[in-house]
Amino acid sequence: MTGLRYVYAVCRPFGTPLQSQLTGVAGDPPRGLTHHGLVAVVSHVPERDFAEEPLRAHLEDMDWLTETARAHQGVIDALTTVTTPLPLRLGTVFRDDSGVRTMLEAREEDFQRTLDRLEGRVEWGVKVYAESEPKETARPAQKAASGRDYLRQRRAQTRSHEEMWQKAESFSTALHQKLSEFAEDSRLHPPQNPALSQATGRNVLNAAYLVPRAHSEEFVEMVDRTKGEFPGMRVELTGPWAAYSFAGEADMAGGEKP
Repeated sequence: MTGLRYVYAVCRPFGTPLQSQLTGVAGDPPRGLTHHGLVAVVSHVPERDFAEEPLRAHLEDMDWLTETARAHQGVIDALTTVTTPLPLRLGTVFRDDSGVRTMLEAREEDFQRTLDRLEGRVEWGVKVYAESEPKETARPAQKAASGRDYLRQRRAQTRSHEEMWQKAESFSTALHQKLSEFAEDSRLHPPQNPALSQATGRNVLNAAYLVPRAHSEEFVEMVDRTKGEFPGMRVELTGPWAAYSFAGEADMAGGEKP
């Protein structure tokens, strides 16, 4: 099959085959391209969509981007069940197999070093949301009898909000410290934009943790025990994922211009 080469991830050779029904970006099944003890997981994609100019245009199309990202993530998820993949960024494309091998050769030391560090490990995501107090959102404030009463109500509301955010910050800081001590590594990400995530509440912790696969059950239990511990705090756990947050510079390996 002709076309450009879309690269999902770099990993070490693995014996367990991927699911036979697995398809990647543009519907083509992924395959392994081996070079010097590394495997680039690739599939064919059409030049009309993935050459430099059309790809740039497609990245502005949210429907196309969502579909492509879903297919990309599906391959990464499948790889995570059989090996430790080092994910590359969405839209990493090369003209042919030779271009992929050249990339592997140029970054071989980086890839090998990062794969050594990530071997047998997965990423877990933990988010903490501070939810508004029900009384404040569901019941309007009592009508003030005077200007002094109004100011008193406003001060009380401000004090209540400040106390809530202080509790949220203290809770999330303590949780992050506890999980970081258990995990091998951690990353703090910027709070999520509620307009994009559509999550309710204020995101006060958005963190990723690198955990040995063998210790993941204990990590999950640790997070689960915090859920419901403090009223108004919502803890969300996601994963296990490929270690996107810990891939370092290697995950920025870009494609050559087709």
